[in-house]
Amino acid sequence: MSKKLTILDIARLSGVGKSTVSRVLTNDPKVKPETRAKVEQVIEESGYVPSKSAQSMRGGSQKVVGVIISRLDSPSENKAVSSMLTTLYDVGYDVVIMESQFDKEKTNAHLDVLKKRNVDGVIVFGFSELDLTKLASWHNHSVVIAMDTDQVSSINYDNTQVIVKALDFLEQKKLNHIAFIGVDPSDKTTGKLRLDAYLEWCQSRSIPTQYRTGQLNYDSAYQLVDQVLTKQTQAIVCASDTLALGVIKRLQELGREDVVVTGVGGNELLSFLFPQVFSIDPGYASAGEKAANLLISHINGESEQVHLMQSPISI
Repeated sequence: MSKKLTILDIARLSGVGKSTVSRVLTNDPKVKPETRAKVEQVIEESGYVPSKSAQSMRGGSQKVVGVIISRLDSPSENKAVSSMLTTLYDVGYDVVIMESQFDKEKTNAHLDVLKKRNVDGVIVFGFSELDLTKLASWHNHSVVIAMDTDQVSSINYDNTQVIVKALDFLEQKKLNHIAFIGVDPSDKTTGKLRLDAYLEWCQSRSIPTQYRTGQLNYDSAYQLVDQVLTKQTQAIVCASDTLALGVIKRLQELGREDVVVTGVGGNELLSFLFPQVFSIDPGYASAGEKAANLLISHINGESEQVHLMQSPISI
């Protein structure tokens, strides 16, 4: 045929609807085998080439990777994703982004969908309940970011040093009445490791501890301020910039703007709006770029399993 065929032409030649052809192109398992065979035969005989969007959905040789982010509204993860996308786009990959919401079952379902679409590989932002066995089934075409594991290639943040750097910064300012607001230790990275760093630093200097942990959101931190704040409190170290925002709001209401607050995330706008706030950047952008390059090398068969620790950037 001389003219360029469209999906409507394939549907007409196959005797099916346009939606059925679309489902065949995206490997929808609900399509009956005999219908799939008929449509695929027409596609092969006609030389039909799907549009780029359809190709991206199909994956396979079309250079598509999946990225499963924990929260689409996470500024820190978005920093990593931004550099990740730049790296992947530069070498011709399309990217499918999905959200896990820290849910193991949802993540596994996303991984199943991506595998059915024959994507070349996947990058997953880790969390405590992540099913690493499921991720390992991708046979070295996967990278987990924000946690350490020996089951797949990983890039982890130095959760101890991000807190130590904040505490050292406060010590240089001659502040030693320092409280901590963190995340429940059931979260092994942002939670337990960052809390342990605070406790060990204070113990090494014989400084009394004052801390509370809760959920990773503004309201949780806001509610915890009154439980750690005393007349002597000079600073509050927060396990994330999200928590720092909740702490700032409560301190302002209490008229305690003399208290220095530190966060983790490297949010420049946070420090600009609130001069008494200092934020440590764990190196999100660099980690995202490294994760993308590592996955590309795996897809190309150029490297074995790798485990990297991303160093934080000073205040």
